Amino acid sequence: MTDEPDDHEFSAGQGLDEDYEEFTLDPPELNADPSAVDPVDTRVITDALDRRNIADDQVDVEQLLDVGLSYMGINRFEEATGTFERAAMYADEDSLEAQEAWVNKGVAHAELEEYDEAIGAYEEALRIDDDSEHAATAETNLAYALWEFGRHEEALEHAERAVEIDPRFAQAWYNRGFFLLERGLAEDAVTAFNNAIRLGHRNADVLEEKARALEETGEHEEAEEVAEEAEQLRQERERELVEEHGGGGPVNERAPGEQAGGGTGGAGIGGGLGGGGSDLGGGSDLGGGTGLGGDLGGGLGDDSESEDGGR
Repeated sequence: MTDEPDDHEFSAGQGLDEDYEEFTLDPPELNADPSAVDPVDTRVITDALDRRNIADDQVDVEQLLDVGLSYMGINRFEEATGTFERAAMYADEDSLEAQEAWVNKGVAHAELEEYDEAIGAYEEALRIDDDSEHAATAETNLAYALWEFGRHEEALEHAERAVEIDPRFAQAWYNRGFFLLERGLAEDAVTAFNNAIRLGHRNADVLEEKARALEETGEHEEAEEVAEEAEQLRQERERELVEEHGGGGPVNERAPGEQAGGGTGGAGIGGGLGGGGSDLGGGSDLGGGTGLGGDLGGGLGDDSESEDGGR
């Protein structure tokens, strides 16, 4: 049996000098203050790398918006929020593109029922410009999010602001009518619903809300007629949905409530602002089974939409 050497030859060495400075994989500019950054927020590193490695002029913001709208169209709202956030980051500061991205981001958050985040996104959009082509959509969607978040008095204020900015925004009139009716102002609500219908926003949800308002004002006969028309439209819509789905079983639609898209087009909350966008359809029931306003648009995109309409 041979004697084992005291020290393995590969263990021998001079070691490191006392003044050796350890290396790190993180570039100095990516160092973050742990007291200011949530350690589980991996986007901090991602966003920093984006800014460091990709020049602003190499990013097509319109394409990012389109990608976000595509995510909205397939109900991948979480991915949509991240895409719209990046679009806002790469857009020129305080530009219409940045505003459009923020409105669409709010729509995506609202679809996830993240109303606090949605409110913040809409407020940022309005900070950029409270009188632009996207402002009315931002205001009516902000009203929707505030209502869902329980801030009902503020919701009516922003619904009023939306129709002041764009008196031809049918979705805004619908939401305004809903908020007025919830406040017991039935006669004013009927006027708002009539304006929405006159501007082309005629569907079962609007007619049902109008019938409810007419009942409150004592116009029972007219209310019954409007309610019957609403039921006919709803049945027609259900038949269309069954045909679209090949007759394969029942189709569930959400209750009234609505969001508008946000851009020049007009989409519902479901799709993001873009050319067309999808209807949010019903949204959650508000106050006694009634829906919040009209359809939430899809988001703002090239043809952005609002929770109620635009892109």
